[in-house]
Amino acid sequence: MEDEKNTEIIGQAEGEVAVKPDYESEIIEIVRGNNTPIVMRSKLENYHENDIAEVIQQLSAVERKKLCRVCTTEMLSLVFEHLDEELAAAYLCEMDLMKAAAVVGALETDTASSILHEIDKERRELLIDALEPDTKKEIRLIASFDDDEIGSRMTTNCIVIRENLDVKGAMNELVAQAEENDNISTIFVVDDSETFYGAIDLKDLIIARKGDSLESLIVTSFPYVYANEQIADCIERLKDYSEDSIPVLDNSNKLLGVITSQNVIEVVDDEMGEDYAKFAGLTAEEDLQEPLSLSIKKRLPWLLVLLGLGLMVSGVVGAFEKVVAQLTIIMAFQSLILGMAGNVGTQSLAVTIRVLMDENLTAAQKLRLVGKEVRAGLCNGLILGTLSFGLVGLYIFFFKGKSIGFSFAVSGCIGCSMMLAMLISGAVGTLIPLFFKKIKIDPAVASGPLISTVNDLVAVVTYYGMSWILLINVFGFTG
Repeated sequence: MEDEKNTEIIGQAEGEVAVKPDYESEIIEIVRGNNTPIVMRSKLENYHENDIAEVIQQLSAVERKKLCRVCTTEMLSLVFEHLDEELAAAYLCEMDLMKAAAVVGALETDTASSILHEIDKERRELLIDALEPDTKKEIRLIASFDDDEIGSRMTTNCIVIRENLDVKGAMNELVAQAEENDNISTIFVVDDSETFYGAIDLKDLIIARKGDSLESLIVTSFPYVYANEQIADCIERLKDYSEDSIPVLDNSNKLLGVITSQNVIEVVDDEMGEDYAKFAGLTAEEDLQEPLSLSIKKRLPWLLVLLGLGLMVSGVVGAFEKVVAQLTIIMAFQSLILGMAGNVGTQSLAVTIRVLMDENLTAAQKLRLVGKEVRAGLCNGLILGTLSFGLVGLYIFFFKGKSIGFSFAVSGCIGCSMMLAMLISGAVGTLIPLFFKKIKIDPAVASGPLISTVNDLVAVVTYYGMSWILLINVFGFTG
């Protein structure tokens, strides 16, 4: 590594300047320099693969080809592990076929499968055909599962031994397999038919005596998942385990591979991204590179639904135009009722969707959930409605110059409307996702904009209906 490096000052304490090396500029300078391939590779080996992955995105196609020719297959595979799948696929297509195939072969099988999925079919088949037979078999196995199945996220990078070995034989098998598989903290055990039998912690195997029985080291209650299980269905179970690797089985209970803790983090991140997109009323996640037409296609379906509901809300407001004409002051507080009802509905929705992740909820538990959210909406409505009654009444009396009777009649109507709207919104925010779950639709799609619009409808009907009943028909106010 060069003695003189570009640096960025990031802090200063007691006269000493703390500096952060500017690895990005250093790596770019190395790639764009005139050093021989051996010297360039030697310098690049001093940097973390993630730093090189960040820089490779800023290089031109010519510079990336230069970098790929200089780096070893192992170096490139480690760099590609830190790249977005679409970018990695694009960079693979810039390499010559044999170098690209070598990089794919050195990647974790799940990563390789994901990257190959982003490459056009013709190029993908050429790359797969150029792989070693064992690697080709593993990648085709992972590719055989749908994207929403746990098998699509597994890797075959694990140690597998037979249950009929002794401690010495198990150690020999571990050493032999560790050359190609670096996930060695847990050793998985199968019987003669490759059926999953249990797992052994590496530490237990290391400290075991030569004469100890291997059977005594095997944990037969070790957690596992099936390859064709839906990711959404087993994500909670995966999060509950603190194991580095969890075995993935086929329907005959044979061990196919493992899902690592890193895979679990990626799965959770992807699931959160999808849920966030649904909460925003999108049909799928968006990224910065996708074309405008695709973004519109993702957003438009729900916006059309919301447009229809919005027109319904406007129609309801129009139906109460005589009420507004006689009591124009109530228009000033419409947003207050709508906002509080929407907030309660969104809170109930978030709680309900979180609870619905438990697939074993009984009807009684769901009923208790609805009751709890209704009670919460009622209690919060009582508190906030009472506050609104006092504060709004004083505001109208002092700042609008109305009589004290009129002021607190209006604020009382607002308080009652808020309490009722929050009560109904709490129920709506719970019942809608429960309904969607019942009809086999992801309840997350019932979130965000949809709940807000439904609650707007509820709040408008409640507020103007109460104003018409209490202020006009009961008290006889007209302005």
